[in-house]
Parts: sequence; C-alpha cells; structure tokens
Amino acid sequence: MIQISESAASKLAALKKEEGKPESAALRVEVKKGGCSGLSYKMDFGTEAKEGDQVFESNGQKLIVDGQSLLYLIGMTLDFSGGLNGKGFVFNNPNATKNCGCGSSFNV
Repeated sequence: MIQISESAASKLAALKKEEGKPESAALRVEVKKGGCSGLSYKMDFGTEAKEGDQVFESNGQKLIVDGQSLLYLIGMTLDFSGGLNGKGFVFNNPNATKNCGCGSSFNV
C-alpha cells in the first residue's frame, strides 16, 4: 500500500489546477536508476493506468505505480513539506536504506 498525506494531496490538487490537468489525473511515480544514491524518483501526471500498473487512492488523490517500481515503494507515504525550510514533496520510504540530502535519490 502507498499513502498520500493530506498536505501532499492538497498540493497535488493545486498543481493539477495550476497546470490545467483534469481533476481525475493521477500522479505517476516511477523509480529510475540514477541520482547520487543510485535510484531516483520520477513524478508526472497521467490519466490512465497501463497494464501491470497499480493504482492507489488516498485523501482524494490517485497515484499510479508500475509493477517494477512498486517493489521499491511498498509502504511509502508521499508527503509535502512547505514553508521556509520546506523540501517540497517528501518520500517517506521504509525501503530506502540510504537517502541523499536533496531527498530525491535513494538506495535499497
């Protein structure tokens, strides 16, 4: 299961409106090779799940993950941290054994 915090859900709704995306658009999260810790997160809005994708819904927002990325993301919570010292979207990933300082790269 993958969760989306209330603050992340609010930010996703605002971003979709800002970018002219339909309310039904889902956030697609993928894990790619790269980044300073070995793996990195890639996010984009999508409207349809492909074969092998898993769709999660939390706090009124949908998140799509492909089958291969799901292995790295099980149990994750997507959060959003704003304010003066905010980092933006934060991946609270229990599978990550090492994270880089920017929070967008990890290793398992």
